[in-house]
Amino acid sequence: MAGRFPPRAPRPPYPARAPRGAGTEAVSVRGAGTESVSVRATQPRTGGAEQPRTRDWAPRGPLDIGLVLGPLRRGPGDPAFRATQDGALWRVCRTPSGPGTLRVTASGGTVRAQAWGPGGEWLLDRLPALLGDNDEPEAFVARHRLVAATHRARPGLRLTRTGLVLESLIPSILEQKVTADEAYRAWRRLLVKFGDPAPGPAPERMAAMPEPRTWALIPSWEWHRAGVDNKRASTILRAVRVAERMEEAAAMDPVAAAARLELIPGIGPWTSAEVVQRSHGAPDAITTGDLHLPRIIGYALTGGRDTDDEAMLELLAPYAGQRHRAARLILLAGRVPPRRTPKMPRTDIGLL
Repeated sequence: MAGRFPPRAPRPPYPARAPRGAGTEAVSVRGAGTESVSVRATQPRTGGAEQPRTRDWAPRGPLDIGLVLGPLRRGPGDPAFRATQDGALWRVCRTPSGPGTLRVTASGGTVRAQAWGPGGEWLLDRLPALLGDNDEPEAFVARHRLVAATHRARPGLRLTRTGLVLESLIPSILEQKVTADEAYRAWRRLLVKFGDPAPGPAPERMAAMPEPRTWALIPSWEWHRAGVDNKRASTILRAVRVAERMEEAAAMDPVAAAARLELIPGIGPWTSAEVVQRSHGAPDAITTGDLHLPRIIGYALTGGRDTDDEAMLELLAPYAGQRHRAARLILLAGRVPPRRTPKMPRTDIGLL
């Protein structure tokens, strides 16, 4: 479930590589939610390190960048996502133009973004969508006191839209039927070993997701060492073989996109919902088939401990069209049932 856990406190900053000089050319473009935004297009000097392209953007209404971008983080050690003590959020991803690094800060009602790498311009062009400008939180109407209280307390919550499918699909496949720690470990190990170094002065050990061909060439023993069983590895391999068709789904409506993803054997409703929540910012893409989500929602709204998917969907029926947003608000309320059984045991097949 995208946004299951609230953002953690940022770790101490890593040493940054200081960028070297580069010439710049200022241009002005129109942006959603503001009169104008300022973009600096960079032309690196010969022999010098790339300087960042920058963009300032004024969102419509309150915006909490931690809540908006938090669902993109796959664990506290995610090589593609980092929060630093200066309040910045760093994101590294593989865009259609290549790897790109994005640094985002917010101050005084303005968002400042800096980007590096071949994908930097692509990331800046889509900054408003990434920060939920396409979202319509005003369409949400709370039907429960708990939900209403959380909605008032979190006015800056918006649903991100990355416009990228594989970067959410692959880690979602890794999270199938295992603990979060196991999935995060696998994602971290695979990105550090096979990903591309983050462009620009990103924090240490940040990396862009491998390109589809690299995923396809990962040896079977490396999947094993990362703790990924053959079933999940095979599903990822089937997906990257049709990577272009998967990325085309970003331009579809969420229902059609989920249907296309589910054509891949090994991808079901749980995985497709986890993807379109991030790639499309789909407000109604509720996750079904989750081990914990129905019980959390049932306990928060009724006090019951044994809610299943059917009962969860019935509880969320008043939020039709906004069920994912309602679920996020319920999760952010932090009202979870007391644990009655031991945690799911962690199995590391890489040690077998």
